[in-house]
Amino acid sequence: MYLGLDLGTSGLRALLTDPAGRVIDSAEAGYDNPHPHAGWSEQDPADWIAACESAIGALKSRNAAAVADIKGIGLSGQMHGATLLDSAGQVLRPCILWNDTRSSAEAAALDATPKMRDITGNIVFPGFTAPKLLWVAKHEPEVFARTAKILLPKDYLRFWLTGELVADQSDAAGTSWLDTGARAWSGDALKAGGLTEDHMPSLVEGSEVSGMLRSSLKEAWGIRAPVVVAGGAADNAAAACGAGCFAEGQGFVSLGTSGVLLAAKDSYAPAPETAVHTFCHAVPARWYQMGVILAATDSLNWLARNLGQTPSDLARALPDQITGPNRAMFLPYLSGERTPHNNAALRGSFVGLDIASDPQALTAAVMEGVAYALRDNLEALKATGTELSSVLALGGGARSRFWLETIATLFDMPLRLPADGEFGAAMGAVRLAMAAAEEASLEEIMTQPDIAETIDPRAELSEAYEAGYQRYAALAPALIADAERAGL
Repeated sequence: MYLGLDLGTSGLRALLTDPAGRVIDSAEAGYDNPHPHAGWSEQDPADWIAACESAIGALKSRNAAAVADIKGIGLSGQMHGATLLDSAGQVLRPCILWNDTRSSAEAAALDATPKMRDITGNIVFPGFTAPKLLWVAKHEPEVFARTAKILLPKDYLRFWLTGELVADQSDAAGTSWLDTGARAWSGDALKAGGLTEDHMPSLVEGSEVSGMLRSSLKEAWGIRAPVVVAGGAADNAAAACGAGCFAEGQGFVSLGTSGVLLAAKDSYAPAPETAVHTFCHAVPARWYQMGVILAATDSLNWLARNLGQTPSDLARALPDQITGPNRAMFLPYLSGERTPHNNAALRGSFVGLDIASDPQALTAAVMEGVAYALRDNLEALKATGTELSSVLALGGGARSRFWLETIATLFDMPLRLPADGEFGAAMGAVRLAMAAAEEASLEEIMTQPDIAETIDPRAELSEAYEAGYQRYAALAPALIADAERAGL
């Protein structure tokens, strides 16, 4: 049996499968995401461990025999988090998460450092790990002085599982300390942040063995044989493995908390000036590019919270078929934006509201605004030379036909909906565990899911939505100027 552990922003998911990848069982456990100050986002790593113990305990209670036969464990996790350990391996402060924007000034300074973009292949975004350490050095110097190791969130979970201090290249690529082309830590990038390679975990490919499950956990969980723990992957790289997107031209659009448009690449071809991320894939000699918006379903969650309704109720109130863009328009910059603006100070806005605007009109505007922002990502990917002819549609937001038709029409590209089954980050973690434990080829393991339906663009509406997109794109500069005037 194989176990995939996906350490998300709001909870941990454990997925148990047989050798063919058929799901035996799954379990989830949540945890808090405190925001102690404006722009801050933190978590206690102890909560991740408690969630893992809870999820595996639930699996064991229902499927003890299957858990006893676990042969490999794969890990997936939220990117960019800074988990700081002292020389004894103790956590020094809460982990600073990917959606924390406190280090925007440090990110700008680091991004301006000569050769940083050349080394990492990316802009230094405020959410990345390296600027967080500069912030800690400035504001919490006693913590910085005691920091012996810096781990990404899933790699702290690995440390608990195996006792090994290891990261994989796909996750390490989001730190701004990795030479992304060479797939190795960069001494120059680390030096720019006042660090050395001694502060870093060792590196493995996501499909390689990173360690063995500790004997005490094997006994506690009733597992009989030795268990390998794979290198694993950053959440989006793991999702790409779960969906079989690891070759040139394969990709997906994900409507989760954040929004992602990802394209797998056979070669390393960064274009940081576009604000497109270029990261190592979870498998050897592969990379991927992605555009990221920070608030996709989070925008709908925000609206639902303020209207006193549930996101699903708001989504269900919209028709399945689109009829054309709304006059009201929403710019989904609730937490700043990554691609293409790279601006932590940007904030969201409604434009064109009418006295007759009701919850349905606001919901449509929010969904369209997210779709417009994803179109920005597509244009940024195109500017790098990346071409996609169709993409898989993943994430909770993909349950909305209205949302999918809007995106397909704005992309002028079919969206393929996978058939029922597992193909997300947890399944990607399972597949990486299989790759580490078995002799099968990646092509045999990383297959694409069966397609249940294809959502085609509405050609008769393409001109109207193109005009809507041009209107949307013209509004962002005004919001950027407003943020600058506000001194944000």
